[in-house]
Amino acid sequence: MVSLKTTVADCKLIDLPQVANNMIGKLTYVYGRRHVPFDIARVYYLYDVPGGAERAAHAHKELHQILVAVSGSFDVVLDDGLEKKSINLNRPYYGLLIPPYIWRTLVNFSSGSVCLTLASLPYYESDYIHDYNQLIKLRKEL
Repeated sequence: MVSLKTTVADCKLIDLPQVANNMIGKLTYVYGRRHVPFDIARVYYLYDVPGGAERAAHAHKELHQILVAVSGSFDVVLDDGLEKKSINLNRPYYGLLIPPYIWRTLVNFSSGSVCLTLASLPYYESDYIHDYNQLIKLRKEL
């Protein structure tokens, strides 16, 4: 059972491994349960996000995610109903861990940015909370 008591303080930047070679570039790799605290069940990415557009604007009941700006930059606004925090992602070797019951909105996408998402579960529509007021209600029912 996932705790409804997660807060924005539980959202953390994770250093991902880098292999660097000045002659041929850099490489970052990720293993589930080694570099991230869950098995990776799904990978997807956002790209070609129009200027001024927002993405996400939801929370999850069970799913844990890692967001990575593999190209460009964007901001992730995190909200637990009591506190908000904005984190700028702009390095392909940092992942932002977001646990369940945290509202997330992705904004301020730079031109050419790509957001890679590593997810702990396959896609289940029933896991999504699309209504912010529903999230607040669920958290208050503790």
